[in-house]
Amino acid sequence: MERILHYEIKASDDSPTVACFLKRQGYSSANLTDLKKMPESILINGTPSYMIRHLQGGDRLTVHIQETAVSEKIPPVYHPLDIVYEDEDLIVINKPADLPIHPSMRNYTHSLANGLAWYFAQKDCPFVFRCINRLDHNTSGLTIIAKHLVSGSILATMVRNREIHREYLGISRGRVTPSSGTITAPLGRKDGSIIERTIDFEHGESAITHYEVLEEKHSLIRLTLETGRTHQIRIHMKYLGYPLIGDSLYNPDMEWISRQALHATRLRFHHPITKEPLEFHVPLPQDMQN
Repeated sequence: MERILHYEIKASDDSPTVACFLKRQGYSSANLTDLKKMPESILINGTPSYMIRHLQGGDRLTVHIQETAVSEKIPPVYHPLDIVYEDEDLIVINKPADLPIHPSMRNYTHSLANGLAWYFAQKDCPFVFRCINRLDHNTSGLTIIAKHLVSGSILATMVRNREIHREYLGISRGRVTPSSGTITAPLGRKDGSIIERTIDFEHGESAITHYEVLEEKHSLIRLTLETGRTHQIRIHMKYLGYPLIGDSLYNPDMEWISRQALHATRLRFHHPITKEPLEFHVPLPQDMQN
């Protein structure tokens, strides 16, 4: 993946070194190390330079990202991709249910990563798979893929700093009461399982979910995350006493739907490079509408 980024240095930037300036833009130390290994990756006013060079007001800094590595353990296999947004730095995809994010030992070719490897292979473009907000196998909806090492690092930091706002829709059986609230219950691994998580007030990691009932009979619930623990929404709704229908792991209630009724419906964040605000929304998939 090749990407050229330009920065106009202002007089108010106080003569930082290139390394210091790029860290202010969100580049990680690992990003800077990788850039040093790339030929002519740093240019000031068109001339190759070094990370220790001081920048002056009016300078034009160019960063030339040249990634040649690929995710070798992800074979390219065609899968239709519902691309909601794409630019030179990231892709936002509406992932269907029954499509894992990553391949696994027992499922080596049927994943979103395989489909993206094929997509970029058709463009003859090297691609390292960097998924920013992973969704469970049978959770549908919006997920972000970074296209290169810098956007990947900045977006990952934004996740840790809770700067990517995620909204889900879920369906549980019965009338959820109270009709809105916040679930604060730490999550940890369930003893004897490498997959299941459980509420663990002694050793679990902090996890916070906000919810609001939108419709009743079955309850259609809007859920927003402060934290992003594995299976967080699924476990928190079970803890509340209203587990999601169709959840084979935590609530095998398959009368109405054959997968957990959970959909990542909205994402809101600032672009990792341009800093422009972005917001994406996709409606409920047909099985949840039904």
